[in-house]
Amino acid sequence: MNLDAVSNMLEMQHRMNTRVHEQWIDQGFEWYRAVWIECGELMDHVGYKWWKKQVPDMEQVRLEVVDIWHFGMSALFKADSTVEALAQEIASAWIGQEAQDSDAQMDVGRVHAATESLAQDALASKSFSVPLFAELMRACSLTPEQLYRHYVGKNVLNFFRQDHGYQEGTYVKLWQGREDNEHLSELLESLDDTDPGFPDAVYQALLARYPE
Repeated sequence: MNLDAVSNMLEMQHRMNTRVHEQWIDQGFEWYRAVWIECGELMDHVGYKWWKKQVPDMEQVRLEVVDIWHFGMSALFKADSTVEALAQEIASAWIGQEAQDSDAQMDVGRVHAATESLAQDALASKSFSVPLFAELMRACSLTPEQLYRHYVGKNVLNFFRQDHGYQEGTYVKLWQGREDNEHLSELLESLDDTDPGFPDAVYQALLARYPE
């Protein structure tokens, strides 16, 4: 995992959390709880019901992994944390790990096992394991580059939601019969994530579709 990319994501997450609560690190929010609940949502998209036909929705599975990453990074921040130290700690978890081919066939059993291991650890430790998260990424064939692209996109979507009444309950999540997450996935495929203006481009693309 590229150190600069990790630092950028940590800084973006800090800004997002500060938007919700200025002193968020000191509040003792149960980020681990959000992690294991998101793991359950991921399982819904993978499919676990042997009594009915289910087809894994890989794009939504990967988006759930990104959602977990938001909460996981937040759980790592402590009162004396620095972005530089956290970035190094996170990046180290990827050293020596081979990136998976994003087009590889997903092993559903492996995804189940990796998701449950991460959820179990979150419940037991009330924290977040970067190595177990890295294993979930590999099980879902999600590369670090994809994680970065989708994270930036989802972070921008979270700011977009806040700007359009998410906390007040006035935000509209369904656009033309599809959730905003689905629109985001489509838009990310058409935008250049290497462009310094990538976050702004994502925001403007969302704004163009949002039903005011």
